[in-house]
Amino acid sequence: MIQAVLFDLDGTLLDRDASVKKFIENQYDRLRNYLGHIPREKYMTRFIKLDSRGYVWKDKVYQQLVEEFDIVEIDWEYLLQDYISEFKHHCVPFPNLLSMLEEVKKNDLVLGMITNGFGQFQMDNIRALEIEKYFDAILVSETEGIKKPDPAIFVRALMRLNIAPSASVFVGDHPVNDILAAEQLGMKGIWKKDAQWDAFETDLVVTDLGELPTMIKNLDNESMMIESQSVKR
Repeated sequence: MIQAVLFDLDGTLLDRDASVKKFIENQYDRLRNYLGHIPREKYMTRFIKLDSRGYVWKDKVYQQLVEEFDIVEIDWEYLLQDYISEFKHHCVPFPNLLSMLEEVKKNDLVLGMITNGFGQFQMDNIRALEIEKYFDAILVSETEGIKKPDPAIFVRALMRLNIAPSASVFVGDHPVNDILAAEQLGMKGIWKKDAQWDAFETDLVVTDLGELPTMIKNLDNESMMIESQSVKR
C-alpha cells in the first residue's frame, strides 16, 4: 500500500528553466546601469549556459561573467547576492502543481521533499511557490550534510516520515539522482519527464504533474492486489 509520496524540487515542482530566464531578464533590466554595455540576449544566454541548469553554483557563474564581459562597476559578489535575494521572486511552478498536491493530500498520503542545494535558498523558493504547508518533511542537502543520489538522504527522509521504502513513491526529473537512487532502496520511482534525458527509459513516466494522482492511485491498487495475493498463498 502506498503511504507516502516524496518529490524533488528543481525540474520537478519548480520549472527552473523558466524561473532562471525570468530572473536573469529582470536582473539585467534592474542593473542596466552596470550591464548595459552587454547586449541583453548575450548576457542572458551566457548566464544560462554557464549555470548548466543549476549544477554550477553562481559564484563561479558570476566570476566568469564579470571577467568575460569586463564588468567593472560592480563585482561578482554583488551579482551573487542579488541572485540569492531576488531569485525567489521569479519562481515559476509547473502547471497543475497546487491542484496535484491538494488531490494527493486528500488521499491521506504523507508528503516529503528531498532537494539538493543551499538550505535557505531552497526554502525561500519553496515558500515562494506556497507549497511548504503540504509537506510533512523537507530535506535540503546543505542542511542535511548529504545529497542525492546518496541513499542516506532518502533513508533519512523515510525515517522522518516513518514510512517503509516499499510503501513510498519518489517523483523526480533526474534519472540517476532521483529515479535510480530511489529505486535502489525499494521505492517506486516516477520520472517527471525532461527532454534533456530523452534516452532514459523507465516504466513510470509523467509529462504533467496533473497525471500524478491517478498514477499513484493505480500503483496503490496494484500494490494492494499483490499483497492480497500473497496473503491467499
